[in-house]
Amino acid sequence: MVRPLQTNDNHLLVRWLSNVTVLEFYEGRDNPFDLKKVNNDFYNLDDGVVKCIVVYKAKAIGYIQFYQVNNKTSTIHDYSQEEITYGMDQFIGEPEYWNKGIGTLLVRSMVDYLLEKKRADRVIMDPQRTNSRAIRCYEKCGFKKVRILPKHEFHEGELRDCWLIEFNRSI
Repeated sequence: MVRPLQTNDNHLLVRWLSNVTVLEFYEGRDNPFDLKKVNNDFYNLDDGVVKCIVVYKAKAIGYIQFYQVNNKTSTIHDYSQEEITYGMDQFIGEPEYWNKGIGTLLVRSMVDYLLEKKRADRVIMDPQRTNSRAIRCYEKCGFKKVRILPKHEFHEGELRDCWLIEFNRSI
C-alpha cells in the first residue's frame, strides 16, 4: 500500500536516510539526513512532487514519489509536452525487506497507477549506472534503457553517470 506522506513520517525518513546501507544509492553515505534536513527537503515545498510512504503488511518500509515531468520537476527535458510523462523515485528504507520482490511489486503498482489514473504515456527514472539491483528490478517491471546521462547526479563527492530509463505505454 502507498499512502500520502504525513508530518509525523519525518522520523521514519530520518531513520532511513541516516542508514549508510540505504544511502549507498539514495543521496549518498556522506549525506545523512537529520530532522532539519528531512523537514526542509520533504516538507514545506510546493514543488509538484507527490510524496508517499510505502506500507507493507501494516509496516512503513519505504518512500516513493512521483511527478509530472516539466521544467519545474525535472532536469530531463527530452519529452514533448504533447505527451504525459511522469517521473518517479523510490527506496525501501528497511533493508531486511530488500530482495523479496517488494520493490518490483511497488514499482509495477505505481506504473499501473500512473498509466491508469494519471493517463501517463511514459514513466521515467534515472538510476545510477552502478545500481544494478535497482536496474534489474526496473527492467523486470518493463522499463527500457534509453541512454546514459553522463555526470548526471552528484553522489558521494563526484558526478555520477545515470541511466535514463522509461516505461512506454505504446510498447
